[in-house]
Amino acid sequence: MAPPATPLLDRVRTPADLRNYSGEQLKQLAEELRAETIDAVSQTGGHLGASLGVVELTVAVHAVFDTPRDRLIWDVGHQAYPHKILTGRRDRIRTLRQEGGLSGFTRRAESEYDPFGAAHSSTSISAGLGMAMARDLKGDDRQVIAIIGDGSMSAGMAYEAMNNAGAAKARLIVILNDNDMSIAPPVGAMSAYLSKVVSSRPFLSVREMMAKLARRFPRPLERTARRAEEFARGLLTGGTLFEELGFYYVGPIDGHDLDHLLPVLRNLRDAEDALPILLHVVTQKGKGYAPAEASADKYHGVQKFNVITGEQAKAPPGPPSYTKVFSNALIAEAEADERIVSINAAMPAGTGLDAFAKKFPKRCFDVGIAEQHAVTCAAGMATEGLKPFVAIYSTFLQRAYDQVVHDVALQSLPVRFAMDRAGLVGADGATHAGSFDIAYLGCLPNMVLMAAADEVELMHMVATAAQIDDRPSAFRYPRGEGLGLTLPARGTPLEIGRGRVLREGTAIAILSYGTRLAECQKAADELAAQGLSCTVADARFAKPLDTGLVERLAKNHEVLITIEEGSVGGFGGLVAHHLLWKGLLDGQTKFRPMVLPDSFIDHAAPKVQYDQAGLNARHIVATARAALGMAEAKAQPARA
Repeated sequence: MAPPATPLLDRVRTPADLRNYSGEQLKQLAEELRAETIDAVSQTGGHLGASLGVVELTVAVHAVFDTPRDRLIWDVGHQAYPHKILTGRRDRIRTLRQEGGLSGFTRRAESEYDPFGAAHSSTSISAGLGMAMARDLKGDDRQVIAIIGDGSMSAGMAYEAMNNAGAAKARLIVILNDNDMSIAPPVGAMSAYLSKVVSSRPFLSVREMMAKLARRFPRPLERTARRAEEFARGLLTGGTLFEELGFYYVGPIDGHDLDHLLPVLRNLRDAEDALPILLHVVTQKGKGYAPAEASADKYHGVQKFNVITGEQAKAPPGPPSYTKVFSNALIAEAEADERIVSINAAMPAGTGLDAFAKKFPKRCFDVGIAEQHAVTCAAGMATEGLKPFVAIYSTFLQRAYDQVVHDVALQSLPVRFAMDRAGLVGADGATHAGSFDIAYLGCLPNMVLMAAADEVELMHMVATAAQIDDRPSAFRYPRGEGLGLTLPARGTPLEIGRGRVLREGTAIAILSYGTRLAECQKAADELAAQGLSCTVADARFAKPLDTGLVERLAKNHEVLITIEEGSVGGFGGLVAHHLLWKGLLDGQTKFRPMVLPDSFIDHAAPKVQYDQAGLNARHIVATARAALGMAEAKAQPARA
């Protein structure tokens, strides 16, 4: 199918070109930008719905403000595809999320129009405030604009930043993109008119004059006058909360109507008052593309699709994903134990808990984008005898580390962490890779750590965690499909701290933690074909470590290799620490820990990423041969 005709968009090389367009031309440009976004994502897959919802807003902001001199920060960043098209990256937009291509999120290294990288939510106001403070200290006069969605406003960090910005009276413009109608009343002509009026310089000036006048009143009268003015505006526009945080509130306005957006943004740009401003715009996720508008998730994340029909490309049927296996395993446990509850942080579908919620609606809790709250709330549940499972991506659990340490581990509370997306994750890249949980949880006392080698093991670990009732536990599993193994109806609890040996050998021992076990088996076959006998073991547990297994492998083999889908300081470090204290690395045993490299790995197919990381079968073979002095390793693995 031919790409859409985009005569105005074809003339745009940088956002400065938009500033020569009339309002009517900008409307046409927005339609062309929407068509280009749809066509590009149909070929690459990605976050379509959020990007379609901000097309007009993207055009308006770039047309009114002097980007990149004025700093524009997109919260999360998955809605920034139209922004990328307008900022000199259109020629690469069909490489989105592909190896060597554009990131699916904003990224400082990619463009000067991306002043702050973001793939985790709710950071934009804090970053923007920091930029505004730096601007003021340097004596600059640039604008700072942060665009944040209503979902991201569920995170406490956003309110921490707003509270600080209000107290600092920093010149900062926050645009609240409300695409779920979760905050705003219906927008219309009156709301648009009021927004235009209250954002104008005369109104701002009169407001400041009245504020100065009120300060001359006796203190009780001053407070009464100030609150009367704020609450009167709040009654009309719904902005009382933001006013109380120290922001000047404007809105809500229709985020798809350039006749409303452009004059209001110009007024805010030209306002002379040094104060933070919040502009509330209402948009529709998936706007302008019927299949997205009709979809329940508004095409939040899509595979490649047919533009005309909206039908998404489907992979050939295969084994169930690890996420689905976890979901089914947790449901099986919950059917047998009514104390089991689940918690997620605005990711019910991503974590598989949407199915759990259908089965047990009163036992499934979505707390919004509030990972810190999720963990401490689970700790509170555990104190009352419930069995909480916090289902969370490894990369998002990082956001709640203090709560894991102080509220869970320190009190030895039996909160269970189901860590999805462990290891490398493909198209989402480094921001979503679960690289660090083994290291950051492995150092905590009282923590049981498990990693599933396959989908059956995952079921057993769900059952194991359900039985651990005296301390916290965590188990990790990757994105993607399992191996296609036959699944039991319900998992069987494992013996805590006990690994398993799958293959006995004499020369080389390979100890796997997680789903590299299949690659270990391939490596063992290849080494056996070269006359090198291998033992292959699955550790299952990083804590408590199966010390008996580790010691036996070290004593009875010339080479011991550990392998994990995690950073330095993880499972291999725990094994080395134990062996060193036992004196088992003082002699002939050659120990080689294989971990993710000390670098961030960009988006690519997972197999390619693991090849870049040096953690595939050929790298294990090369490591074993090099340890034996047989040959230089052809591909050097990352070393601790």
